Amino acid sequence: MWCPFCNHDDTRVVDSRVTGDGMQIRRRRECASCSSRFNTYEAPELIAPRVIKSGGIREAFSEDKLRDGMLRALEKRPVETREVERAIRSLLREIRSVEEAEIPSSLIGEWVMRELSQLDQVAYVRFASVYRRFEDVQAFRDEIEKLERDNPGSLDKRQISLLDAEARTRRSKK
Repeated sequence: MWCPFCNHDDTRVVDSRVTGDGMQIRRRRECASCSSRFNTYEAPELIAPRVIKSGGIREAFSEDKLRDGMLRALEKRPVETREVERAIRSLLREIRSVEEAEIPSSLIGEWVMRELSQLDQVAYVRFASVYRRFEDVQAFRDEIEKLERDNPGSLDKRQISLLDAEARTRRSKK
């Protein structure tokens, strides 16, 4: 392992520990030349299926794209980082457990929406609006009503209702 400070090629492992999630090993290293210390992380390389995009194009699965999409939806929302990481790990396990060589991007999108609906309803609607290409306000209303109907007891106490009580009452009478 090269030293990131002096580029010397001789470093030794001072300490090794499994990370809190059990998915990586953190190694504390020390350079034999400059005595600087730094951490490295070791994780298993797991093969994920290729992704079939909506236009038929096939590409390698990208954990970065998955993470970026979720983080964009969760931007400025009151969700703890450890909960986001738990959801991402869960999705990665699900994707890597697929026995097929290829998986449709639509299936991954549905799995992401499922995780987001349990993390944060606003993030879920943000993601769904892009993923399902909402064209008007009614599409937002329909999705919000579906979310509230499907997950009635899962309202996070930190969040305000997506529709005020009066609007929900009007809609349910229609």
